[in-house]
Amino acid sequence: MNLFAQADAQGIQTEFLDGQGHRRVTDAAALKIILEALPPQAPGPLVGHPVVVRAGRPSRTELTAAATLPVRWKIVLGREVIAEGDTSDRAIEWPTDLPPGIYRLQVSDAVNTEDVPLISAPERAFGGEFDRCWLIAVQLYGVRSARNWGMGDFTDLASLIELADQFGADGIGLNPLHALFDDRPGDCSPYSPNSRLFLNALYIDVEKLPEFQPDAGSGEALARLRAGEAVDYVGVAALKWQALRAAFAAFKTSANRDRQQDFDAFRAERGDLLSHFACFEALRHKFGKPWWEWPEEWRQPDEGRCAALRRGEDAGEIEFVEFVQWNADRQLGAAADLAKKLGMKVGLYLDVAVGVQADGFDAWNEQVAISRLLGVGAPPDPLNTAGQTWGLAGFNAAGLERESFAPYRDMLRASMRHAGAIRLDHVLGLKRLYLVPQGFTARDGVYVQMPFEALLAVTAQESMANRCVVIGEDLGTVPEGFRDQIADWGVWSYLVMMFERDDAGVFRSLDHYLTNALVTFNTHDLSTYAGWRSFGDLKLKRSLGIDPGESDDARWHALAMLDEVLRHNAIERNDLYAIANFLARTKSRLLAVSLEDLLGVVDQPNIPGTIDEHPNWRRRLPVSIEDMTSTVDVDALKAATHERSRAAI
Repeated sequence: MNLFAQADAQGIQTEFLDGQGHRRVTDAAALKIILEALPPQAPGPLVGHPVVVRAGRPSRTELTAAATLPVRWKIVLGREVIAEGDTSDRAIEWPTDLPPGIYRLQVSDAVNTEDVPLISAPERAFGGEFDRCWLIAVQLYGVRSARNWGMGDFTDLASLIELADQFGADGIGLNPLHALFDDRPGDCSPYSPNSRLFLNALYIDVEKLPEFQPDAGSGEALARLRAGEAVDYVGVAALKWQALRAAFAAFKTSANRDRQQDFDAFRAERGDLLSHFACFEALRHKFGKPWWEWPEEWRQPDEGRCAALRRGEDAGEIEFVEFVQWNADRQLGAAADLAKKLGMKVGLYLDVAVGVQADGFDAWNEQVAISRLLGVGAPPDPLNTAGQTWGLAGFNAAGLERESFAPYRDMLRASMRHAGAIRLDHVLGLKRLYLVPQGFTARDGVYVQMPFEALLAVTAQESMANRCVVIGEDLGTVPEGFRDQIADWGVWSYLVMMFERDDAGVFRSLDHYLTNALVTFNTHDLSTYAGWRSFGDLKLKRSLGIDPGESDDARWHALAMLDEVLRHNAIERNDLYAIANFLARTKSRLLAVSLEDLLGVVDQPNIPGTIDEHPNWRRRLPVSIEDMTSTVDVDALKAATHERSRAAI
């Protein structure tokens, strides 16, 4: 069987039309690497794919043509048989009273046997317990305050929640809070995590720790960090990690039994994942190289070896990692609890990155389900004519099925732990991923099909279990019917006003916007409103040698079209509050207004396609939290959002 036939048998699409309408065929050398990097996968002989049993829907699975009747089946959870039976029909009718969960289905006929996941799921994801409300979207690292250490932290988050409450908002939307690499503080993109299962320790307010010990010699450094226009991650990390280690040393000699009991409870809550993460971090620092270059015995997680490591000379370092994660979790949880106490309908709306760095914890811990040699990206399109490689490793279908979707479930649970809503970045990845082998350009990738319905079923399970709304970032070109499919499972759309225009550039009117959706004017990868109106984004990109994909004339036309849709809806102004009022009047149940827009910031947080040319993920807000109520036109904001504001209830 040649390479392309092998790829076809594994559901790999090697030929497709890109976003520019050009036919693409994957390079054979690239395809060989892709096939070697993915676990072998082929449809099973009897059922052929994971089975989804959905509450309130007919539960019937057609057998393949190869199946010889009769066929016996057994639904198993661990060693327990939950249900079993046989059929002489060409389909299996599943029990209607199957408890929610992820099982293994064992199917056999006279010749073949097959073992696949069976997911018993609610009919759809959690839909929220509110009509319409709005949120303030914030890049937490960029928050400025009189007390933080040069980047926003979880105490600032609590202050933002109180500010949102004053404004009538029902929550705060945040950039991903995933764990990054503590020894690479300059590698600061929140969308390129070490792990999506744990938190970025630099968001801890170390002064809130009972064990915190002030350092009289750090005053000058703190003053410099607080005054900077951009986050100095290297400087912040140096001070915070020193303070965290001092706090840990004090904790180890403390007689505070309540703290120790809570620490023990947290370690029990997070279980083996936390233990493995702490061991990984200790090993990573010890060996100082990617995990695939470690000594052979550590290149894969092993429970016995990890247990021995915890008893050896690295025990203190491992416990320190757990101590840090405990404090991060409890501070984030306290912010979420504050939102609940204030009666906010959403509380925290958290972002989930589409993948992880190949040399990080998740890729080490889940080597079957995550392919480190393949990067997630996108083929060429009008906005990115060369295509995109994001440098992130993603899940693969065969590995997820073999692991009964546990890695995906764990990621959702970690993300939903303190959230009332989450956004799945690049939700199209649940249906298919565009994978590019290392060393090749984005033009040489392939589309790999994912177990779409099974992933949606797991999403619905965790969404209901955690009472957490799920929003899918479904921007760009998606396959026909994709949005209908995710909507049927209760996953909301993500609507960006900048993109909601017809072929003539006319902005869509109010009745265009979906009900189950989050609506916003822009994203972290797009211009702020002030930058857009002033052409600042076009000027900056041109100064960096980047084609902005838009002429000045096209921008003037867009501004005219914006004024037209506002006037059509009896909104005579065209400032940020006019935009907020327009979006607040849509039927979309969630509205997000960025804090950068409220403060009139011109420069956007991130310019895709740049690394050092622009201070991506480093810009600090020009105004401190303490001064925001006097900077934002609070009366105008409340008037703009009054239809969905808590102040109007």
